[in-house]
Amino acid sequence: MNTDIFAGIDIGSNAIRLLVNAVSGDPASPDFKKVAFLRVPIRLGEDVFIKGVISEDKRHRLNEALQGFSHMMKAYEVEGYRAYATSAMRDASNGSDIVATIERESGIKINIISGLEEADVIYQAGSLNSLMDKKRNYLYVDVGGGSTEVVVFSNQQKVTSESFQLGTVRMLVEAVQEDEVKRFKTWLKQVCKDYSSLSIIGSGGNINKVHKILGKRASEPHSYTEMKVLFDALKDLSYEERIRNYKLNTYRADVIIPALRIFLTIAKTCKVNEIYVPKVGVVDGIVRQLYAEKYNQ
Repeated sequence: MNTDIFAGIDIGSNAIRLLVNAVSGDPASPDFKKVAFLRVPIRLGEDVFIKGVISEDKRHRLNEALQGFSHMMKAYEVEGYRAYATSAMRDASNGSDIVATIERESGIKINIISGLEEADVIYQAGSLNSLMDKKRNYLYVDVGGGSTEVVVFSNQQKVTSESFQLGTVRMLVEAVQEDEVKRFKTWLKQVCKDYSSLSIIGSGGNINKVHKILGKRASEPHSYTEMKVLFDALKDLSYEERIRNYKLNTYRADVIIPALRIFLTIAKTCKVNEIYVPKVGVVDGIVRQLYAEKYNQ
């Protein structure tokens, strides 16, 4: 049985991630197995959303991390990889220069993608149809550090999508434009009018952590009420208390609050009570893209 080794790199506004997957079995029904995963919380968005540029310190840390990723991919004998940069790199005035420097120094070629392209990659992470009832409509919501992508599904088919400059790091540094908040809410209200019986499928490290805190199984949804109760409990705690009481990592204890605000806003606006969390993201989508391309699927 042949085994293919592929890797995906996600250079986000809050963290960068490397996923290495071993893919085996029949190409019509492959088995994707995670063999390595690494997350580095560099927070490029802290610079970009305030100053418009990535600082020399962040650039250096990013380059060091990607050189490490390059060595890891060689050690795992990765046959194909793709690296996508999202909101912070899109907004940075020196983003293109940094991409060129990193390719020269680490050998890793980075593609800066749009918000809608990001949503499509996440959708390709797959396994969504198994969560979807054909009689219902769904909002696939990915909340990142710099942006939030929302994809609308009806009858298990994508019908529309939109990207918003609303993200956890962007909110923490108070760099969200009021007009963007209005556009977000207006778009949601129209979606709610057009599509009834909505559920949310959530993506991103913060909603994954919320699902775990609530003690839910992989296929078990949590409710709006459960999420709101957790949000109220967390926001009344200090940063240190969140780390101690909920065993949150230091890089999670602050961003989890704005992430919950975004999910709660969507759920309340569209009167959604079920939130499913399949725990897939950009890196999963990249690996599936590469595999599909190899086997012309």
